[in-house]
Order: sequence, then structure tokens, then C-alpha cells
Amino acid sequence: MPPGRPATATANAEATTVNPLAATLDSTPNSPPAAIPTAWAGPDPTHAPVTVRSLQRAMRERKTFAALTCYDATTARWLERAGVPVLLVGDTAAEVILGHPNTLHAPLDFLIMLTAAVKRGAPRTLVMADMPFMSYQADEAEGVRNAGRFMTEGHADTVKLEVDASFAPLVARMTRAGIPVVAHIGSRPQHAKQVGGYVAAGKTADDAVKILEDADAMIAAGATMLLIEATPVEVTEEVVRRSPVPVIGCGAGPVCHGQVVVTHDLLGLTERQPPFALPILALGKQLTEMAESWKARVRTGVLGEHPYALGDEQKAEFFRRIGRRGASASDPVSPISIPY
Repeated sequence: MPPGRPATATANAEATTVNPLAATLDSTPNSPPAAIPTAWAGPDPTHAPVTVRSLQRAMRERKTFAALTCYDATTARWLERAGVPVLLVGDTAAEVILGHPNTLHAPLDFLIMLTAAVKRGAPRTLVMADMPFMSYQADEAEGVRNAGRFMTEGHADTVKLEVDASFAPLVARMTRAGIPVVAHIGSRPQHAKQVGGYVAAGKTADDAVKILEDADAMIAAGATMLLIEATPVEVTEEVVRRSPVPVIGCGAGPVCHGQVVVTHDLLGLTERQPPFALPILALGKQLTEMAESWKARVRTGVLGEHPYALGDEQKAEFFRRIGRRGASASDPVSPISIPY
């Protein structure tokens, strides 16, 4: 049972209750998302959570859906309140949380812990866990066990793997184990060292055909969804056209059923953003301004109201015990000043 779901919820709750997150899905294909309903104020046990079936239904009804990366419970709570139906706990945490130059340095246990935190913050949202580098590539049995840990310890709803057609046996094995797999094809950041950095995929006819073959292999192996990154729109269109499962795009054009980007890019917190994830807010600048304002408050001692005080009797007793007869709580105490 997913965290936050009431024990009395029935197996067909999704079919019999209104899904407020699904209501935010666009009613026409490839057009901007509809306005987020203001009536939904957060997780509500009378509403069904977003599931794989929710996204499959959205695909059939030609409704697009938004997805964002998330790495902590607080942000997850606010994104769920905004009606974002899918949150990806990406290995991009290695870059935006841990400060590494690429995604190769995301520890498995760390991502499992973050995934559980995001699910606690957004219990009614579909949470997708990103399997990090070398958590599934070396051994199939180890890959299945690690994916299972994301489902049990991390409370993930799906797991994402960066794959090509050669990973079909592993995806099939995970599927047999009951693990919903999101197959990440196209540009694969965990392979960036092989090509000298983050680059687009499918820019030649040979490479484009190979991506289609990868997609076909993943669908045949039982992948629940596809995620396609940084491909020409013609390649993406063909993947979407032949796919019986939802396709989430990341810099792959507007034809996908869903779109995902790194939240920190939209917030303006990263030094450089890809052209498909330009900032919506300038939170980095605002954080700098906030820090400067706080430094000024500390320097001037204007810290706001101080609501904690001893009563007169307790204050007199306190001063008696420490030998400060006649001292007053208003006696000035010189602060230490650090000049920066």
C-alpha cells in the first residue's frame, strides 16, 4: 500500500473517485497545460492517487501531463499541491544536491532515501525513482534487487533505467518481478563519458533507427513507460506513434504524452539551463538578496520580535543565582562583529 493511502481505500478507488491531479492534464494534445484547480489543497484521502493507470488513461484521452524532478519532502509537498502528477527523483541529485559535475556520482542508498522522502511529501503523486550508475549494469540479479529496494524502502511507484535494446532481458526480468519500469532511451547521461559530454541522440539516420529499435525492444520487454531525451522531433514522433505506453519527453519535442525537466533549472538555481528548460523564476538571485538582507539584520541587531521572556519573579531568582544583583534584562551585551 502506498504511503499516505488510507487502509480503507479499495482496489478500484481510482476508478470511482475524482483524481484532482489528473484534472490538471491538458484536454488537447500538445498544447499548454490547463490551469491548476485551486480547490485542491493537498493530499485528501477521498481522492485516488496518481498511478500508472492514470497516465495510461491520459494517453488514451490525448491529454498531456507535467513531470518535474524532486529531491526532498518539502518541495514534493508544494509540487503535489500545485497538481504536478509525476515527480522524478533523478540521479541529477548528484549535480544539484551533492555538487558533482555529472550524474555518475549518485549513491544508490542516497537516492533510495531521497525517493522515500519525496513519497512522504507527496503521497498521492506518482514518484519515479532513478536507478543510478552501476546499480543495474553489472549484474541482472543485482539490478532486480536494487530496483526492488526502490519499491520497498523508497516507496517508489516506478523505477527508471537508462537503456538500449541490450537491456531487454533485464527489463523483462524486472517486469516479471512486478516492478514497473520506465525505459530511458535516446540521450543517456550515464553514458556521457563515452561521447565526451551531454549530447543529443538520433541525429543521423542510423542513430535514429537504433532509437526506434531500442523503444520497440523495451516495449516488447514489458516497459510500463518510455522516457526519451534530447532527440530530434521526427524521431520522437515515430516513437510516440508506435508506442502503446506513455512516452515522457525531456528535450525531445512537444509530441510526447508527458514532459519532464529539472526543477532547479526552472527555478533559476543552476548556472546554465538547457533551452527546453528556461527559468520561470529567478530564485538564485532572490536567495542572494535574501542572504544579504539577513546579514544586514544581523549587523544592525534588527532581528524581529523576541517572544521568549522570564517572568519578573523567575528573572529575579535567576539573577540572584548567577550573582547579578541589580542587573536588568535590558542591559546591553556587546555582540561579536565579523566584517564581511
